[in-house]
Amino acid sequence: MFTIKKMMLIASTTILLIGCGGNEKTGSTLADKKAALEKIKAEHATITEKMNLLEAEIAKLDTANTNLSAAKLVGLTAITVQPFAHYIDLQGSITADNVSYVAPRMGPGQVKAIYVKKGDQVKKGQLLLKLDDAVMKQSVYASQKALETLKTQLSFAKDIYQRQGNLWKEGIGTEVQYISAKNNVISLEKQLDASEEQIKVAEEQLKSSNIYADVTGVVDDLNVRVGEIFNGFAGVSPQIKLVSTAGLKVITQIPENYAGKIKVGSKVIIRFPDLNKTITGTVATTSRTINVNNRSFDAEVNIGYDPAIRPNQLAELKFEDYEVAEAIAISVNTVQTDEKGKYVYIAVQEGNRMVARKKNITVGEMYGQLIEVKSGLFKNDALITDGYQNIYDGQVVMVLKK
Repeated sequence: MFTIKKMMLIASTTILLIGCGGNEKTGSTLADKKAALEKIKAEHATITEKMNLLEAEIAKLDTANTNLSAAKLVGLTAITVQPFAHYIDLQGSITADNVSYVAPRMGPGQVKAIYVKKGDQVKKGQLLLKLDDAVMKQSVYASQKALETLKTQLSFAKDIYQRQGNLWKEGIGTEVQYISAKNNVISLEKQLDASEEQIKVAEEQLKSSNIYADVTGVVDDLNVRVGEIFNGFAGVSPQIKLVSTAGLKVITQIPENYAGKIKVGSKVIIRFPDLNKTITGTVATTSRTINVNNRSFDAEVNIGYDPAIRPNQLAELKFEDYEVAEAIAISVNTVQTDEKGKYVYIAVQEGNRMVARKKNITVGEMYGQLIEVKSGLFKNDALITDGYQNIYDGQVVMVLKK
């Protein structure tokens, strides 16, 4: 059976032979013969060009005659159903949930001993340093002695009051003596109460010479030495700063157009590029007002304490604003566009051949290199992911073996 190409080749040869037949039409001179030859060559070139064009068009339309040698090499990826999520990428910084600046409760004092150093882990109530307490000890001692004296006087006054009362009952003595003894007891009792309170004040002042940590955390700053006066600050710098380890948080500013997507409870993936570390969390709080200068609002994400994470450190945040448990997501590079919309090519087995088929699709969200396909593709479809750029619907394809 003759192919189209062979039939056209015979037709071309016939025309050439007809053109060459009979010297009476070409003349007998050398010039005439050369002119006739050039004419025939031009006609042959035109016919050859038309033949090649028809052959290409027929090969495209008549896929039944296409052989494997003309098949397009492609790479395939089976469509799978998988979770898909879209994220909003922002940057934030770390801050401590509680930073404590230690100061003396009863005023400045000279440092006598320091029990911690910068970078130490401390617990709430742990002794940090000791201030000079000599005067305070003397005050406590004097108050205690005064209290003992008052107790002795009160005991004597009560005895007199009791005796005077007994005499008064027997009609001995005067009423003035009895009332005076009673008032003396009452006055001493009040003085005793005041003296006891004075001792408490003196003891509290003595305790204030011990400087304790008011939070559990890390000694972030320690700018005081033995012999110096401790008053909490040296100029504008804290002498002792504690960073709480009870919790750290990430603060970021979110553009106003995401106000409806990011809310309390939204999932967040936090990456620390300097540490090559990634953790997860949820939005703890969001501000209710929009910053008029940059049209954004603040969001905070609480994170657990990690000694490697430091306040003011930068963090990369990915806020999840869309999630599908079972979705079809493909490489965005495989999606093409025409006047009808988005489409991809899949490979379909038709008889003993595998051909490319154009599939119109509806897409959803896109994140990174993946785009969600809402319709047009199904699980286990063979998506053409390599060689899809220069193929057409119905073209025979051959799987590229990797």
